[in-house]
Amino acid sequence: MKQISILGCGWLGFPLAKQLIQKGYSIKGSTTTETKLELLQSEGIKPFLISLKANDIPRENADFLENSEILIINIPPGLRGNSEENFVAKMENFIPFIEKSSVKKVIFVSSTSVYADKNQIVTEERMPNPETESGKQLLITENLFLNNSNFQTTILRFGGLIGEDRHPIKFLSGRNNIENPEAPINLIHQLDCIKIIQKIIEKEVWNTVFNAVAPFHPTRKRYYTEKALELNLLPPQFNENQASVGKTVSSNKLITVLNYEFKKLG
Repeated sequence: MKQISILGCGWLGFPLAKQLIQKGYSIKGSTTTETKLELLQSEGIKPFLISLKANDIPRENADFLENSEILIINIPPGLRGNSEENFVAKMENFIPFIEKSSVKKVIFVSSTSVYADKNQIVTEERMPNPETESGKQLLITENLFLNNSNFQTTILRFGGLIGEDRHPIKFLSGRNNIENPEAPINLIHQLDCIKIIQKIIEKEVWNTVFNAVAPFHPTRKRYYTEKALELNLLPPQFNENQASVGKTVSSNKLITVLNYEFKKLG
């Protein structure tokens, strides 16, 4: 039975782990919350309490990676509203453990925030030029993994994450003066995230970068207005006085290479 370690069994990692177990994999999963250890174990996931730090090395790292061939890294940079976080340093501390372990293949979950909002269609061939601190640190981290010859890495640049229990309209509902009404949306459903990761593992597609965004790009104004009405929520009001900036993220490479058809479009 092939073993996989998932660093970050949260909103995406937890259902991913359960799905991979159903597919016959043995799963080690990490959480930063001690009370979640019992939940992970109850689902057949071997649980580990790991919180990566820029200046500290958790002793559990080696045990977490032991006997795993594949590592999935799915932890957010944690930089929103916290400029003192150093995601790059956390990964630099963690990578030597991967190098010394049995792990030969890594899936690193990144973000389309590595691309700037320049009102362009962006593919994996376009040179990333992040504007946010989160995007900048993610791009540096992507390159740390891609340039490491001790293992093979595939980078997944996910768009905005949505799911049955998670949708930005619940935050935007009733708000005023929302910017960029004409910018296109770039979202991906939790179900597609899980199935794409499964496909990469099944097809053994390594040493590459994929944009992962549903091929559905209506404007923010149209999409969020329609979604609010669909859910019986108060539609947000948009600022029409300033030019909209955004980007359209293309997932054509992923669709072609993985022969993937998106299941959810918003």
